[in-house]
Amino acid sequence: MVVFVLGIGAACCLGLGFVLQQHAAQRAPRSDFLSWRLLLALVRDPEWLLGIAFMIGGQVLSALALDRGEVSLVEPLLATNLLFAMALARVLTRQVLGRSGWGGVLLLAAGVTAFIVAGRPRGGGAEADALRHWLVLGVVAGLALLLVSTARRMPLVAEAAPLALAAGLLYGLQDALTRTTAQRIGVDGVGAALRGWEPYTVLAIGVLGLILVQSAFGAAPLKMSLPALTAAQPLAGIACGVGFLGDRLRLTPGAMAWEAAGLLCIVLGVVVIGRHPALPDACEAGGASAQGLLERTAGQR
Repeated sequence: MVVFVLGIGAACCLGLGFVLQQHAAQRAPRSDFLSWRLLLALVRDPEWLLGIAFMIGGQVLSALALDRGEVSLVEPLLATNLLFAMALARVLTRQVLGRSGWGGVLLLAAGVTAFIVAGRPRGGGAEADALRHWLVLGVVAGLALLLVSTARRMPLVAEAAPLALAAGLLYGLQDALTRTTAQRIGVDGVGAALRGWEPYTVLAIGVLGLILVQSAFGAAPLKMSLPALTAAQPLAGIACGVGFLGDRLRLTPGAMAWEAAGLLCIVLGVVVIGRHPALPDACEAGGASAQGLLERTAGQR
């Protein structure tokens, strides 16, 4: 129960933080996208700082949840951050949920429930050897790099989805490494954990993921980025948890079918919620539509 409370609390903070960050990132200079200068520009915006405060709170709660539960259990809970983002967006836009909104909510909730009940995520499995560990890590990081490279060759509005997908993959990897660090601290102490590479990789991924997320948020309305971010993170986290952390899921044919159905419902729910009218208008896109952003992109590139 503690893991559930911490996971849902983390999702709440992350969802609220994402909306506030995107609201501010829309006003950032386009020339700073995919650069550390973007963070320097945003750090002067009080609304963005409030969003970062919520995000940090969410990261702390998720770290506590990961310290007490398996990545394969915590990640589906974190996917509910989109529900809280939509709640804030609904307040800002005064949009009612309607059939599509409630349908997305039910799909996401049913997917999380089905995956957790069917899979019964638990620890205790043997951690992978070094080769498998680095193979899973390299595949996730490589996919993220490929998405960023692809995004750089696309129009500004179209960049948002692949950048958000890349950030989601990195955040899933970050969650897995956070659990590794927490386990090492629990067994060997803080000093031993700091002598390893994992804490510094977690920090580096956090900074890189932040740049990618803010670039995606600033490139297009929220519906173009947040669903992709929300869908990619749990998939990457679960893959890492099972791939090299020793997380175990039920592997009977029936359980695997329900686990696959649960993950599919999570992704579909995220997409349906992301298409809801509340999200694109939740951010003050400077009054610019996607077409207006495309026109500005053509003038800049």
